[in-house]
Amino acid sequence: MSKSSAKPKRAPTREEVLHARATKNARFVPFLKEKAGVQFYGRILELGAGMAWFSAELSKLPKVVEIVATDFGSRSEAEQAATTFKLLQAQEAKIAYRRVQSHRLDFPENHFDFVVCAGVLHAALNLLHLLREIRRVLKPGGRLVAVLEPVRPVMQWRTRGTANSKDLKSPLYSRTDYADAFERAGFFLETKRVSLATGFKYYFDNAVNGLTHARYAFIATKRQKN
Repeated sequence: MSKSSAKPKRAPTREEVLHARATKNARFVPFLKEKAGVQFYGRILELGAGMAWFSAELSKLPKVVEIVATDFGSRSEAEQAATTFKLLQAQEAKIAYRRVQSHRLDFPENHFDFVVCAGVLHAALNLLHLLREIRRVLKPGGRLVAVLEPVRPVMQWRTRGTANSKDLKSPLYSRTDYADAFERAGFFLETKRVSLATGFKYYFDNAVNGLTHARYAFIATKRQKN
């Protein structure tokens, strides 16, 4: 068959794209349990849920009894979340979806066992203020688990084609910057290197993580006194 007669590839549907993204990101939950030792339970708040893969996966855990998935955005994100719940076979009876304001989390103090988020903290207008709000709604000893946050690595590579690009954006915060913000907000912070790879690539990623690229899970525990 000639190249000219070959059928063009079909573009993936919206549902197929959502499913691919959701299943890829959902691998963070077993990583957090098995590699980082986080055992989720009780009442959980997800911030900036978007497509809500985090809430969908957490809802399947037997010790999780309630999840409030929140977002700061539009109705379309709630529709994406509803699709994700179906695709990942979430236990939807455990999940409530709400829109909130980032400057004031409309929940009582000492209410949640966990707050989770993915790629939310770095985009906050005031990171310290948001962390203090998260601390307020967590129970004593409650934990914040944040993944997919851009972190500025020690070494930053630029190719000739990107060195002068106006579109080139570096992560705003270094690992030290995040640690300082968590400390000031009243948390004890653990950072775990993240690699969802397997085999040799898993060990290689761990070896260079923080140098040429930086992928961490932030696991912060609420201090009794701020």
